[in-house]
Amino acid sequence: MSKKITVTETALRDAHQSLLATRMRTEDMLPICPKLDKVGFWSLEVWGGATFDACLRFLKEDPWERLRQLRKALPNTRLQMLLRGQNLLGYRHYSDDVVAAFVKHSAENGIDVFRVFDAMNDVRNLKTAIEAVKLSGKHAQGTICYTTSPVHTTEKFVQQAREMVALGIDSIAVKDMAGLLTPYATGELVKALKDNFDLPVFVHSHDTAGVAAMCQLKAIENGADNIDTAIGSMAWGTSHPGTESMVAALRGTEYDTGLDLVALQEISSYFYEVRKKYHQFESVYTGVDTRVQVNQVPGGMMSNLANQLKEQGALDRINEVFAEIPKVREDLGFPPLVTPTSQIVGTQAVFNVLAGERYKTITNEVKLYLQGRYGKAPSAINKELQQRAIGKEEIIDVRPADLLKPELEGLRADVGSLATSEEDVLTFAMFPEIGRKFLLERAEGTLEPEPLLPITNTAAGAVPQTEGIPTEFVIDVHGETYHIDITGVGIKSASKRHFYMSIDGFPEEVVFEPLNELVADNGKRKQASGPGDVTTTMPGNIVDVLVKVGDQVTVGQALLVTEAMKMESEVTAPVAGEVKAIYVKKGDRINPGEVLVEIVG
Repeated sequence: MSKKITVTETALRDAHQSLLATRMRTEDMLPICPKLDKVGFWSLEVWGGATFDACLRFLKEDPWERLRQLRKALPNTRLQMLLRGQNLLGYRHYSDDVVAAFVKHSAENGIDVFRVFDAMNDVRNLKTAIEAVKLSGKHAQGTICYTTSPVHTTEKFVQQAREMVALGIDSIAVKDMAGLLTPYATGELVKALKDNFDLPVFVHSHDTAGVAAMCQLKAIENGADNIDTAIGSMAWGTSHPGTESMVAALRGTEYDTGLDLVALQEISSYFYEVRKKYHQFESVYTGVDTRVQVNQVPGGMMSNLANQLKEQGALDRINEVFAEIPKVREDLGFPPLVTPTSQIVGTQAVFNVLAGERYKTITNEVKLYLQGRYGKAPSAINKELQQRAIGKEEIIDVRPADLLKPELEGLRADVGSLATSEEDVLTFAMFPEIGRKFLLERAEGTLEPEPLLPITNTAAGAVPQTEGIPTEFVIDVHGETYHIDITGVGIKSASKRHFYMSIDGFPEEVVFEPLNELVADNGKRKQASGPGDVTTTMPGNIVDVLVKVGDQVTVGQALLVTEAMKMESEVTAPVAGEVKAIYVKKGDRINPGEVLVEIVG
């Protein structure tokens, strides 16, 4: 009996998220949409994941407008999004009324298929989103986040699927975000799902370990109905198996997809040229790397960690971080590594490595995780770490969203007249700080996307444009020596000058501002030397100042909240005494060793 395999194409979402830091702009998607629409894909994944954040933060695009434009340009193809259950597209749990509203408006603006997952595989966190999808009359895809650990078994995944089926899902997705699946494990899991449930099974796997195509073939042989692929020029490595390759592999068999290879190759040629435009976001950590089978770092997280460490001047320590990640994951009860748990585990591992001491600083997100505010951990967590992180605070064992009051009305009031639609309110809900900034800049007409390094064609091929011979500098930053080339390309204004710099081969856009706008008190804060000098071990930004001059504080009391690598942590008092001086305010950039607060006994 023949069984046609259907295909979900990921080039417009996960592929460029995995390879190009989610930087592809809508203007580069729309021209190819007519050809994509004619192929006959089961669906096109176009939204969700990190695209919402990247649109607002870097591209200065309205993500809702992107969705509406894609819906208009792709009238004949299902549009699919990745939704983080109760987290939606943000990094915390939202109240049920926000979840319901977000799903409703996503459906109204063009989403047909909602792939709903929870980073903990806690089905309680999927319930509200799935109910909202069904109420909208759209396709609800319940998702198993695949991972490996002593507690993750085929039986455990089948039980999760059973709980999702009870919620009324329309299909089951196996989401292998890190490329951990192996061919025979894939076959075993898919067969178990097909034996137990009369629902379509979709297989999504990244090729980080170089075996995803074999996994998909085994999945198909064991009854899978759909595979996720990426057009060839946006495939492989931390992305997905190539669409053309899988179509060719199945052609003429009982599993023939029926897709036209010539049409797919034309689309691939288009993205081959588009990809060059985003060369500055290419990472050396997006190729095949079997270490993922040990450290379990997903593709998007891999490039993100590299960028984060580069910002800290510590890219050379990435292997130490890879070695630390499994240890942190075990301490937290073996959560799958997918947003937001990948950021939670990965950032804590970076803190542990750079501080030279495990859990010297514990991020606020790890504290919330250990308290139960993200859901139930798959396995037992490190009790000593839990006690150290949360102290006498109560441990939560209910569905975290049960503790949240309705938020939507308050969000409408907070964003005020900046929101001209309900979608704007939801944008603000996902990312209050960057959302407000985006809406304000839109109102003022000052939205400006991050610049792209130009490309020029030479006999050697396409290379970054440098406009003449670069000026080389050698500088020391936090004990690390950097060779920096100023290429001089950029935008000039009255107050800022943009340069493109290559630091050890990694292009960065840097803004130089007049010194009198940047610094005071002879240019920098003094360095910590006394026991009451409060400092930090990580560069970052001040999110909040919790004390004022004259306050009496105790040892370990939180003084500041800082943000580094999208995670918040508290800076605490090293000694008891009176706050004599505070040298920072909300929004300030800080560096290790600087005195932020001064305490006298």
